[in-house]
Amino acid sequence: MANLDLLLNWSLLVYLCFEHLPLRRLLKMGSAGEKLDLELDEEIPFSSSQGTIKIDSMHYEAPHIASPRSYRSTRVLRKMYQISLLRSIYIVIIKAKINVLLPFGPLAIVLHYLTGKHTWVFFFSLLGITPLAERLGYATEQLAFYTGSTVGGLLNATFGNATEMIISLYALNNGMMRVVKQSLLGSILSNMLLVLGCAFFSGGIIHHQKVQVFNKATAIVNSGLLLMAVMGLLFPAVLHFTHTELHFGKSQLALSRFSSCIMLVAYASYLFFQLKSQPNLYSSVSEDEEHNSADSEEEEAPEITQWEAIGWLAILTIWISVLSGYLVDAIEGASDSLNMPMSFISVILLPIVGNAAEHASAIMFAMKDKLDITLGVAIGSSTQISMFVIPFCVVVGWFMGKPMDLNFQLFETATLFITVLVVAFMLQEGTSNYFKGLMLILCYLIVAASFFVHVDPSND
Repeated sequence: MANLDLLLNWSLLVYLCFEHLPLRRLLKMGSAGEKLDLELDEEIPFSSSQGTIKIDSMHYEAPHIASPRSYRSTRVLRKMYQISLLRSIYIVIIKAKINVLLPFGPLAIVLHYLTGKHTWVFFFSLLGITPLAERLGYATEQLAFYTGSTVGGLLNATFGNATEMIISLYALNNGMMRVVKQSLLGSILSNMLLVLGCAFFSGGIIHHQKVQVFNKATAIVNSGLLLMAVMGLLFPAVLHFTHTELHFGKSQLALSRFSSCIMLVAYASYLFFQLKSQPNLYSSVSEDEEHNSADSEEEEAPEITQWEAIGWLAILTIWISVLSGYLVDAIEGASDSLNMPMSFISVILLPIVGNAAEHASAIMFAMKDKLDITLGVAIGSSTQISMFVIPFCVVVGWFMGKPMDLNFQLFETATLFITVLVVAFMLQEGTSNYFKGLMLILCYLIVAASFFVHVDPSND
């Protein structure tokens, strides 16, 4: 992969040298004895949409006085770097239509300091974070080209959950434990019902003439982990509401912290099992079909380089963390101004924005008949939140001195338990169609309506 990346970069440089007019003029400014020979012997694919660029070797005869030529070469390379940087900015920032929402982020910050109207700050922050979350998923998707499908799905789920984790840490630092719990719960429900449902529905409509299949082993293991997460959330809630604690108010917190450590160990073991111990168990069904088929389609080429993708991941994560602070500060004021339940904002509105990356990626891969990556994004993201992000927040709250526990109240815990059962039954056959997707979407609408009329009994 590294050699292929090097060859692709050289192909891009040669293409820019001979297609970009200012660079071509720079190359012609050398002395008469300078030569640039290109032998067109070996074909190197540049992308799926552009043909091929042929390059074998590049022979360069330096003049007797090397300093002017070295200076011109430096200028050429600097010019090429600037063009590559501008191209990356165009692809990530300008090309995507959803980026028309980017100005709402700075506007939310301005309104926060000038007007203090929490409703406008809240909605403008939501609109500003939405394209950032989607672009974060795009950058992760580009990075996945260099890592493979299994690691790529894990990266997509991890950075797709970066928005939820950042919002949760801000809320946790402000002592808003219920917002943390409900936003993370809403993210799990959104991924399992809305994201997966839309992906199954879209893929089923596009590929209505065939049955879409995925690896059942992956789905079964993830379903088991989700049920384990439900167990970890259920016992502290039952212990609290049955008033059977050994030490009232302290036993459920101690149990939550102990269970969180166990869940983190279980998730680490799952990652080792998936990536190192039994990687063949998680081989994609679509990958096997491509290897066995002589007429497999050409794989897509990445649009940005590996280091550009890493750089954009860092920039987007920082900007999301900035907007998340203003978003969290405006939640309570927006709830009072709109007369909207806090639980509905936390469970429904916040996760829809935070899951924009997973939503776009899961639908795109399902439409390309790559359901294993879709499951890795949607179900894998839910597994990661329930088995890693929630226990991680409990441990972080422990170090912060915040009483963050796994007691999600009976209503929320029952909703999660039923959702996991519904999705597990949908995945047990290893097949997908548009009707399954439609049922998952309708289930999510029922959940959303339930939280709209739900009054949170806790005031912490």
